[in-house]
Amino acid sequence: MFAIVRTGGKQYRVAAGDKIVVEKMAGEAGDKITLDDVLLAGEGGDLKDVAGLTVAAEIIAQAKGEKVIVFKKRRRHNYRRKNGHRQRHTILRIVAIGAEDKKAAKAEAKTQDAAPAAAEA
Repeated sequence: MFAIVRTGGKQYRVAAGDKIVVEKMAGEAGDKITLDDVLLAGEGGDLKDVAGLTVAAEIIAQAKGEKVIVFKKRRRHNYRRKNGHRQRHTILRIVAIGAEDKKAAKAEAKTQDAAPAAAEA
């Protein structure tokens, strides 16, 4: 199963087990996060309903990207400025697509089934 999620203003096609590099997100290595903004989901050629669908991910590391040199120059004015910039990234491992909602739905179903049984007793 695959999904297209939006985070950091960009869209990523992900599947369970994939590693992706996204814009900086809050959290430490090992933290579990949930990506709620799922745009599309499917399996093979079939598309699935994305209402309430989430993608579970784990933060592998917080890292910095390659250095980008910003050089400004104005001709004939002896004006030169050189700056560097390293963008911060978060590396994610996709754990599951939609698994959290399925587990929550099963847990709710069990509690609803148990509640009438308790009321009858």
